[in-house]
Amino acid sequence: MSFIANLWETNRPMMILFAILIVVIPFLVFYIRKAKMEHPKGLIAAALSNMGERFGYYIMNAVLLLFICSKFGISDAAAGWIYAVFYFLIYVLSLPGGIIADRSQNFKGTIIAGLVVMALGYGMLSVPVFAEASGFSWVLVFTCVALFIIAFGNGLFKGNLQAIVGQMYDNFEAEAAKRGPEALAEAKSKRDTGFQIFYVFINIGGVIAPFVAPLLRSAWLKMHALAYNADLPRLCHMYLNGSENMAATDMENLTNLAAEVGYTGVVDGAFCDSYLNIFNTGVHFSFIASVVAMLTSLIIFICIKKNLPNPAKKEKAAAAEYSEQEKQADAKEIKQRLYALFAVLGVAVFFWFSFHQNGQSLSVFARDFVNTNAIPPEIWQCINPLFVILLTPIIMYTFAALARKGKEVSTPRKIVIGMFLAAVAYIFLAGIAIANNYPSGEEFKSLSDAVKIAMKTSPMVLILTYFFLTVAELFISPLGLSFVSKIAPRHLQGICQGLWLTATAIGNLFIAIGVTMLNTFPEQWMCWAVFAAFCLISMGIMLGMVKWLERVTNA
Repeated sequence: MSFIANLWETNRPMMILFAILIVVIPFLVFYIRKAKMEHPKGLIAAALSNMGERFGYYIMNAVLLLFICSKFGISDAAAGWIYAVFYFLIYVLSLPGGIIADRSQNFKGTIIAGLVVMALGYGMLSVPVFAEASGFSWVLVFTCVALFIIAFGNGLFKGNLQAIVGQMYDNFEAEAAKRGPEALAEAKSKRDTGFQIFYVFINIGGVIAPFVAPLLRSAWLKMHALAYNADLPRLCHMYLNGSENMAATDMENLTNLAAEVGYTGVVDGAFCDSYLNIFNTGVHFSFIASVVAMLTSLIIFICIKKNLPNPAKKEKAAAAEYSEQEKQADAKEIKQRLYALFAVLGVAVFFWFSFHQNGQSLSVFARDFVNTNAIPPEIWQCINPLFVILLTPIIMYTFAALARKGKEVSTPRKIVIGMFLAAVAYIFLAGIAIANNYPSGEEFKSLSDAVKIAMKTSPMVLILTYFFLTVAELFISPLGLSFVSKIAPRHLQGICQGLWLTATAIGNLFIAIGVTMLNTFPEQWMCWAVFAAFCLISMGIMLGMVKWLERVTNA
């Protein structure tokens, strides 16, 4: 027991990762067996390819905002907008990616091109280049170009792989229809579950990835006889930008933290510059793992692509039975389907604006207001994908049981429930902020270390917040993909999946407002109340459309 206790004290992140893997592996086996027994062939293969790409992406995503702050010394708000624009591009570029695949009818080639382009972007990020001064510089421009390349590659990859999964279920249902109405009904009932399984594999990569950058960064610091501290980079940049302008409290905090991380010399510009370079070089090296993940995903996809459905062949085969005259005759139904799609997309914008605070205000909240001395704030992002893996079977079996009793919950109603649960998460955070009398982020940073430590809350607050947000996500994200695949006209599958991701992009474009609200609103609870209000309003709008959406979906 003493050996385990000592290991826990000296390397908590590794111990947590090991424990997570022990928990996750049985669930992984469960999902693979379920997919093989009840779902189309190729689902797990496509999910594994997607898992590799998401693993590489989440390595970068877990640290991006805090990395930009620590490397360039810019404000949380400025870094938040860079992150938000990148997140916007990640999803909005799926629309031209879908158009390219639909027009060329080469979904698989487009996906392969996306993986290669992403590997190039991550390779650029892995190069530890630094400017002589903090702030906006050519190195920041280089970083933004690399992020754009990653976003463009993701646009070629993401929506088109989802379209192929939707195609699997189209084929699956067509085969079932040959066996009769009962077989067809059973096959249709598998689509939501199939997308949930596909979504779980995304999160298996996401649950491990947040550990990579912090572990490599800490190891690199340790090699240079230093240790990790989340607040030290900000203070180092303040010193380099003009030590004479630093407040006495900030200078005292810098000196104390330098001693805490193992530095015994004089705290001056040389120390600050050295610590920043070592600190950020460790993060740069973590992006090499993202490159490896992209190449692994590429190899998997190349090996399995023959077993995946080919939308181009399907369209050619269907041309005779889906003529231009039939398209015109079905124009009214197609319009109704597209109206329904855009209605759900409008609601999804507000959900993603609130949910994707995990890389924005929730990361800053974890860094500043939560006791994360033993575990870096980036690692806390693994809670969300871990909950996805653990909770998905419960949700799957709950809805399956309701369906067997004749009380099946439609996809639109599930999305309503998800919006309510997202609101609950932020109402909970607002209550914590009120109970602890939390000020704005900027005011909090100006306090002494002793006062800040006394005000920090338990990590359990983050865990419970992510619990509610994850359940909300499971009711919205994979089921939204399933909804799009159900409602999209046959000749617009790739574009419609791109539109779903575009709605996500629009929500992501405004996520930086969360950091601004957290740091500037006089009382922190006001920030969380804004997100709760958005979720409740969206829930009400969606609830008002439920019956119409159910009619269109079942048409």
